[in-house]
Amino acid sequence: MDRRLRRRVIWGTVAVAALGALGWGARWATFARPPLQEAVAALASDDRVTVATDRWLTFTPNQAPADTGFIFYPGGRVDPRAYAGLMRTIAEAGYLVVVPSMPINMAIFNVNAANPIIAANPDMNRWVIGGHSVGGTAAALYVSAHPDRIAGLAIWSSFPAGNSDISNLDLPVILLYGGNETGVTDESVGARRHLLPRDTQYVRIEGGDHHQFGAYQLTSEDALATISREAQHAQILSATLNLLRTVAESPSVLE
Repeated sequence: MDRRLRRRVIWGTVAVAALGALGWGARWATFARPPLQEAVAALASDDRVTVATDRWLTFTPNQAPADTGFIFYPGGRVDPRAYAGLMRTIAEAGYLVVVPSMPINMAIFNVNAANPIIAANPDMNRWVIGGHSVGGTAAALYVSAHPDRIAGLAIWSSFPAGNSDISNLDLPVILLYGGNETGVTDESVGARRHLLPRDTQYVRIEGGDHHQFGAYQLTSEDALATISREAQHAQILSATLNLLRTVAESPSVLE
């Protein structure tokens, strides 16, 4: 093989390898755990809730006009639709719910996603923000930067980052985590209590795990829960709806 042909072969091999790496990187960056069928079924509108999927994933209660809204940041590399069943139930209780999509499915890359949602819904007098996993961390970061816009915080299976100290705020906060988690534990949560208000409500869901805060496809290695998804969701909803009721009965932070 002459030198010129050898160069062509080498550069051709390099180009193919580079394209393969780019393709793998694109698939990795855009991957999101897909929703289970039960979550997809919750996206259908009916006489109680209207579901929109255009700009954001939005659940609007039909029975009575809502004046309290819930913005929810998805977990890292999780399809936002995986939370549809939970969000729909919250909307059925009378709260507007909005779930934004995130850049490369990581809320930490768009902490301020709540800003256009709040601006687009001027009829809402109060907003609660929450999130799962990295979405919960991003939600706490948003509160620390915009305490005047948020009336409550729901952290699901996560904890605040060190640069989001909101301990001085008069703000109702709940932090939920599963008893079978490996990253969000009594120890890791306890080490960050100083970052949250003193009266924060901590809920340890016995037998729950990190992934059953949504409804998305898992490998067997990821599934650590020893209670059903329905049982875990019931406890998540109970704590979150109690928080929303507390906020809805309080004076508006936007008045």
